[in-house]
Amino acid sequence: MASDSGDGHATLKRCLGVLRDARNDSEQFAALLVVTKAVRAGEVDAKTRRQIFDAIGFTFPSRLLLSRQPPAGCPPHTFRALGLTLLACFCTDPELAGHSQILNKIPTFNDVLLSPCDPESTSMVDDVYQCLSAVLATARGPRELVTKGTVSALCQAYLNGGHGSDRALTLLVGLLAIAEAKCWQRDAPHLLAVLSKLSSDFLKAEDMTKFELCEVLPHFIPLSPPLTENSQGSECLCRLYKGLADVLGSKLSQSQRDPALKLAASLVQACGAEWIPAGTAGSKFLALLVNLACVEVRLTLEEPDPLEVEGKKEVVTACYVLMEMGIQECLREENSLLENVQKMQLMRIMEEAFGAVIFYLRQVKQEELQDPFIFASVRVLGAWMAEETSSLKQEICELLPFLVDYARKLFKEGSPAVSVPQAALVSTEGSALPQDALRFLLPGFCHLTAEDKPRDILISEGAPALLCEYFLQQWKVLSSESMAPAPLTSTEMSLQTTCGVFLNLVVTAPDLVRHDKTFSSLMDALLKSLPLLLPQKHHLALAANVATLGLMMARLLAGSAALQGTQSAKEFFGAAILFLSQAHTARAEPSSDGVAVAVSAAYASAWDDIRELWFLGMQALAGCIPLFPWLPHAALQARWPQELSRLLSRVAPASVDLELITAFQAVLVELAGASEQCRDVLLSHHGTEWANLYGMAALEQCLAEQGGASSTLGGK
Repeated sequence: MASDSGDGHATLKRCLGVLRDARNDSEQFAALLVVTKAVRAGEVDAKTRRQIFDAIGFTFPSRLLLSRQPPAGCPPHTFRALGLTLLACFCTDPELAGHSQILNKIPTFNDVLLSPCDPESTSMVDDVYQCLSAVLATARGPRELVTKGTVSALCQAYLNGGHGSDRALTLLVGLLAIAEAKCWQRDAPHLLAVLSKLSSDFLKAEDMTKFELCEVLPHFIPLSPPLTENSQGSECLCRLYKGLADVLGSKLSQSQRDPALKLAASLVQACGAEWIPAGTAGSKFLALLVNLACVEVRLTLEEPDPLEVEGKKEVVTACYVLMEMGIQECLREENSLLENVQKMQLMRIMEEAFGAVIFYLRQVKQEELQDPFIFASVRVLGAWMAEETSSLKQEICELLPFLVDYARKLFKEGSPAVSVPQAALVSTEGSALPQDALRFLLPGFCHLTAEDKPRDILISEGAPALLCEYFLQQWKVLSSESMAPAPLTSTEMSLQTTCGVFLNLVVTAPDLVRHDKTFSSLMDALLKSLPLLLPQKHHLALAANVATLGLMMARLLAGSAALQGTQSAKEFFGAAILFLSQAHTARAEPSSDGVAVAVSAAYASAWDDIRELWFLGMQALAGCIPLFPWLPHAALQARWPQELSRLLSRVAPASVDLELITAFQAVLVELAGASEQCRDVLLSHHGTEWANLYGMAALEQCLAEQGGASSTLGGK
């Protein structure tokens, strides 16, 4: 045997010499046959492969691929097959697999996959799959494969079911894991056709294939474009729902249930609950899904065995996704898939599961904080805290020091890990971004700062300072984003919620605001940000938060240097007055031929979100006027007293509700009391008359007293 092996190596060496020094094509071809035979038989080691490349380079295989005239008595594709074998041999070297000479052969590889495959050309197909697998593993490879059409070629190869079609599916899974968005942007119809076949096979399968497909299918469920957008996608979702209902309604082993839960979670991440049909069957299925998820979480986390938890992190993270959907459906008032009785049952079951999550997080050691599973656990708990404030209150209070410390560490360090939901269930492209745990905890913190005990814990753990730093960082991010109108970003949402937390602290802990230097830094940031925000009408909700928070803080920090008539203070109050003054307008009422007060067109779409903030802002501004002597002049510069007088003179008093009258009166009384010029403007616009008409007794009295005082002075 050793002798045979030695003879083989000697022959190969001679052939390499011939390849290098051949005087004609026939000599080279004969030597090449020996070399490719050895390559195909797997008799070539890495060193010899490199020697083959050094002997012939890329030029000779390229010539073979282009040659259309086979040697006498050989099949038509002989030269092409030899060229592909050599390239497959070279591709086992990662350095060569990423070479431009390999990458520019991708269209040729695609052609082979799409050509009819007879029994004699199966080796060509195998070589192509070897080349494509090697290219996929290189840095430039995935991008080149997508742009050169390999996704559609692989899809068609899989759907044709020819030789090696299973390898086409494996390559598609690999490509989608790296470049999902680009693949779907370029080749959605082909990928949808593959998903259609996979979902049909999944529904029909009655054996272990069903569970194997559970592992494959999540890779073919895109976040964008939504599958619900076209009929083919909707049909796929329908088949997946029926298949999963069949699987999860049966008695399953652990190894069978886990892939099914992960598939369900990937569907939820892509489509929410839209893939689950309305009606009794759909509501039972949704309740079953959430129930199974909660049981899995409790079994894994209530008595955590470190080794067991390690092996279950991926499926528990999938369960977290299903639990988040459960929270949303339980709180949905319109078009909910669940009956009220089901909602109450699920909330109780989820409470027990979240108790297990809290128990697990309390065991976490400092060295484990970088684990993406900890992030996933904190994230799902944040979703529960955002919506459910009455249950597990004591347990959450006890966990708050950990949550603040965890969020602070991730914020300060810019953790490089990616959260498991994105890594395991949804493919991400590009480099991993730092985790933003605060984004998911903020809504819960907003609720908790309204209550004494959790608020005291948050303050003692330094949450206000952390949130101030976070606000400044998120403001920088927002400022660097495109200022063109766009859907609400997570950055903007985080800024709004952070303002909500601070508003609670201003109301419930005013002494903290007065004495903690954190709030002086925050005040400076608010003064600078509102004038930039307000002109961008698509940021109106955030501007409302910033204006109201700034006005309420200004009442408490009136003595600070930043507010003593500085340019930034005057610009902030000018912007705040603009925000408050432009919210209402007069509108003709066709039904009565009269004119009524109405919310301005620019504010109408956001009014439900900012209405309370506007009223709070009016109240806060009224409180600021006596503290800042230059404010009445700013109001006059904005022509607010004049415009408000005209508005109230024009509209029907019955169209102005009591809450609005109270808000207007509070500001006007302060302006009239603080500034003779404001008072004169109101009087010259018949202020006494319309104040009487609207029942603004305090304003009427203020104008009458001051007017009387002016007359007396004039008489003297």
